[in-house]
Amino acid sequence: MHLEPRATGGRAPDVFTHAGWVPMREHRENEPVDFVIVGTGAGGGTLACRLAEAGFSVVAMDAGAYWRPLADFASDERHQSKLYWNDDRIVDGANPLKLGANNSGKSVGGSTVHYAMVALRFRPEWFRSRTLLGYGADWPIDWREMWAYYAEVERALAIAGPVTYPWGPKRPRYPYRAHALNAPAALLARGAEALGIGWSETPIATVSAPRGKAHPCVYRGMCTIGCSTNAKQSVLNTWLPRALAAGAEIRDLAMVGRIETDAQGRATGVHYHRDGAWRFQKARNVVVAGYAVETPRLLLNSANDRFPDGLANSSGLVGRNLMVQLNQAVWGQVEEEVRSYKAPPSLALTEHWNYEDRGKDYHGGWCYMSQGPLPIGWAQTLSGGRGLWGQALVDEMNRANHSVGLKMVGEVLPYEHNRVTLADETDRYGLRIPRVTFSYGENEQAMIRHALGFMDQALDAIGARERWWEEDDTCHLNGTARMGDDPATSVVDADCRSWDVPNLWICDGSVFPTVGGANPSLTIQAIACRTADRISSMAKRGEL
Repeated sequence: MHLEPRATGGRAPDVFTHAGWVPMREHRENEPVDFVIVGTGAGGGTLACRLAEAGFSVVAMDAGAYWRPLADFASDERHQSKLYWNDDRIVDGANPLKLGANNSGKSVGGSTVHYAMVALRFRPEWFRSRTLLGYGADWPIDWREMWAYYAEVERALAIAGPVTYPWGPKRPRYPYRAHALNAPAALLARGAEALGIGWSETPIATVSAPRGKAHPCVYRGMCTIGCSTNAKQSVLNTWLPRALAAGAEIRDLAMVGRIETDAQGRATGVHYHRDGAWRFQKARNVVVAGYAVETPRLLLNSANDRFPDGLANSSGLVGRNLMVQLNQAVWGQVEEEVRSYKAPPSLALTEHWNYEDRGKDYHGGWCYMSQGPLPIGWAQTLSGGRGLWGQALVDEMNRANHSVGLKMVGEVLPYEHNRVTLADETDRYGLRIPRVTFSYGENEQAMIRHALGFMDQALDAIGARERWWEEDDTCHLNGTARMGDDPATSVVDADCRSWDVPNLWICDGSVFPTVGGANPSLTIQAIACRTADRISSMAKRGEL
């Protein structure tokens, strides 16, 4: 059944929760709320929950729809493109990015609604990569503090993972047992052992046993197009139900176009488009959590006489230091039947090259994990990566059940020339659209060469034949509003508070100084939990 996006009229739709459905509180636009949050993904949705539970009045807005997975999601790749941010954007640079399904979402819950659920902690040294490893920029947060927030998020998402994790400092066991390996994961493990490196079951945000009303994962493999059984633990069905229960309001189909400031330079609320008209929500504090493209776009589109270069931009760094992560892969044919699309796509991984610095001619790290493409996605990989069309493509698709792939998630360094700016073109709301400029540096090219070569050795070790490399792919988006301890070299402080506008906050992946070689969602949610605690402490001291 096809259901079109629709505004929910001031209440949540029938959202499946672990504790039951809770009606949504409504807030009047002309009465200021404590916090209006722009975006409900890993940063904004998590922060909305924690602030509401701390007693603040919260309105969180999202440009996408508030979907009900049990009713609205289909096992259909084309239908589920409704979850992606496919609005007009201009891309350029030496390596223009592919934007959409692989790195951004447009629905309540953000890209966590269709993420691959890999839940990794950052290597501790990455929080001081400039000081300890000689590259990138130091974070203004200590890794030990982040470790405590990682544990909170892992509990909230009921992460399924191994009893012991072989890399990094010791940590508590994961809340749920690890999922059994599917065929691609077992092949990754075999290759890693043949090359003498460690591997592990992937810590992953889909339940391996019942959780309240949620059934465990049934291994349908539709994770990256939206889980229709609610086994996936996303912001949509974990943090947001808690936010609603604590009194927060979620406004879907609400496109925020500009942040208003007063004569004293403080934010007073946001202009947003909903139900065919522009509206204004007053707020005592504004949080931008639109991710690494829409966050700088909103800040730049909010320029005024007092802030002619955009909000929070006295450093000139809003939009700069855009970082993606490398997502190259190797593929081969094996004798056994693989059926890569069965079960979550990445059930085994190795972080060997995240924690081992010897043997590299580049800075940074990369993780590699098993692959699980769905049919249309696999056809697009074959046509784009190998140039197969017509009967050649049909023939290769008929062999798909014997194809096996390994992919990397690799660190991209922060470069100021990789950036988001505003184009002259405007969208249907009259807002200037973003221009996203990106190019690899020599460091990224060296990492790609090493990773592809090493993963190809792993395929060789398991007897894969007819191997080929997929060299042009990226994933995730971070940077563009860096956190730091100096207003001249960062956009926000360690608490995600703007240096320039004291009641403006940024809480999403755009605040990352570096990205590491691990999927960013867990870190974004940990930062959101920390930011909520810091805000609560400031409020108690009268510092907001």
